Amino acid sequence: MASSERTASDEPGLGFSTRAIHHGYDPSHHSRAVSHPIYTTSTFAFDGVADLDAAAALGGRLYAREFNPTTALLESRLANLEDAEDAVVFASGMAAFGALILSLLSQDDELIVHQTLYSNTTTMTEQGLPRFGIKTVPVDLGNPASLDTVLTSRSKAIYFETPINPTGDVLDIEAIAERARRAGLLVFVDGTFASPALQRPLQHGADIVLHSLTKYVSGHGDLLGGALLGRTELIEKIRDRGLRYITGAVLSPMVSSLILRGIKTLPLRMDRHGSNAISIARMLGSHPAVGWVNYPFLPSHPRHAIARRQMSAGSGMLSFGLRGGFDVARRFLDHLELITLAVSLGDAETLIMHPASLVRARLAVRPEARLQRGVGDDLIRLSVGLENEADLLRDLEQSLNRL
Repeated sequence: MASSERTASDEPGLGFSTRAIHHGYDPSHHSRAVSHPIYTTSTFAFDGVADLDAAAALGGRLYAREFNPTTALLESRLANLEDAEDAVVFASGMAAFGALILSLLSQDDELIVHQTLYSNTTTMTEQGLPRFGIKTVPVDLGNPASLDTVLTSRSKAIYFETPINPTGDVLDIEAIAERARRAGLLVFVDGTFASPALQRPLQHGADIVLHSLTKYVSGHGDLLGGALLGRTELIEKIRDRGLRYITGAVLSPMVSSLILRGIKTLPLRMDRHGSNAISIARMLGSHPAVGWVNYPFLPSHPRHAIARRQMSAGSGMLSFGLRGGFDVARRFLDHLELITLAVSLGDAETLIMHPASLVRARLAVRPEARLQRGVGDDLIRLSVGLENEADLLRDLEQSLNRL
């Protein structure tokens, strides 16, 4: 139910930044307010029974779980920026993933996934989905041909992230989607690490794109949100089943408004995230304490050509490992003075985390906790923020030099 309000910004040829600020909103339709209004209502009034019948016939617009004008504007703008026909937003990225799978897959279906995923998504695929009779099949999609080795008559869809959490590595969307299409699979791509400012997977063969709006799209680390974008027929199924009836995980209008505000600066922020990150990646790659760096926009990266083909630039996400492994990584984190040790990513602040430390801490309450496939004890994930480049380099270097 994305907003249908026509504005000058809907005209073809306008740039991404212009559409991020203006698409779908005309002040003359809203008491000439330059900033969009926030509709905090949970329900809607009707002039009579006929009016109510007409609204119900449209498939909703009766209750806030079905429709909200502020949220509809957000969905319209996201769809426009992602080059999607439609979008539906949720209370978190995990709510979006749950609604996606539970709306489009059924008992006895198989979901093929890349072997490395966001840890909570892995928990959902390994522990949650099997309870509903949906089997998850992990495979290394770094080699797209490996998809052919796990296909069965029950294979329904394929799901992967690119860039990948937590490594920051990339997968070839077009090559994977081409093989999936031949097998009749739906292709779901999590593009959170890039945002629509840098990468639009639908252009490369994906059917649905997922974003954790918590991250780059909102950009300020002060809310939770998720989105699914793609063809209208698929998005309507997800909205009707997953959002309205299965999860009910509705994004509040206040949060929708904050995300709309964040979107206005998305391209500017992504430029700064990327320019800071490439400088840091180069410095890390030359430091004797660093064993390896994973940032696909380094020319030396083995998938650099793939990254350049499907992304306009690098984001702020990278990973690296220190010589000495687990113990040295922990000492390095303790020596940092400016950079914040915290989970999450895409904030204005630079955030750093060590997945192996988190897993070891969780073992006391979750004995089954383990690192994702492809993630070693030495891996450090860095979400490069918007601070001055020189200050970030100085903090990283002083900590490395104390090892």
